[in-house]
Amino acid sequence: MASSKVLVLGATGHTGQQVVAQALSQGHLVTAFVRNPRGLTVGADRLRVITGSVTEVDDTLSSAMRDQDVVISTLGVGKSFRSGGLMAQSMPRIIRAMEGVGVRRLVCMSAFGVAETFRDVPWLPRLFMRTLLRDIYRDKASAERILRDSTLDWTLVYPTGLVDRPATGKYRVAIRLPLRGFPTIARADVAAFLLTQIADRSFVRKGVLVSSTVPDAAGAS
Repeated sequence: MASSKVLVLGATGHTGQQVVAQALSQGHLVTAFVRNPRGLTVGADRLRVITGSVTEVDDTLSSAMRDQDVVISTLGVGKSFRSGGLMAQSMPRIIRAMEGVGVRRLVCMSAFGVAETFRDVPWLPRLFMRTLLRDIYRDKASAERILRDSTLDWTLVYPTGLVDRPATGKYRVAIRLPLRGFPTIARADVAAFLLTQIADRSFVRKGVLVSSTVPDAAGAS
């Protein structure tokens, strides 16, 4: 894969750290846009760290995006059940900043169950999405409507339940997937897929599900 200039939003999160580390290992030039640089545990000569916030109105985000080839977003609120409107507030700013500096490619990690992907959610996880995760999912869905109306070359990636385990290198990818129980995928595998979208144009202006090839034992039936 040819080297690209990659801006990572949400770089201090569990999945974002994986994206940064794997991007560097692949030879990409990485810029991490973070609120707190101390939360970033990865370091390398090809890593540039810029401090800023996607919810603040200033020129920092636009400056970070200048001359980038692709923006990868793993933004989220971690383990919180309250969104604080993070995604709906930040998406217009991300789009404006990208359009302002002429960067078109945005690969955005969402969550399984948001928007149209809810149709493929097994019945038990639906209970959590309609209750505990309701605010989080509403915020993500609002942001996605804004993104879909933009002119960017976006891809929305919907991973199933994220787990901290080693990468398998084997996962399923499709617009729709047959799923059951509580499907999961390693964050490392999600990061790997996000990075494939730098060069892969198959899912431009589309949403795509990604899940482990092996069903969880707890979810098997």
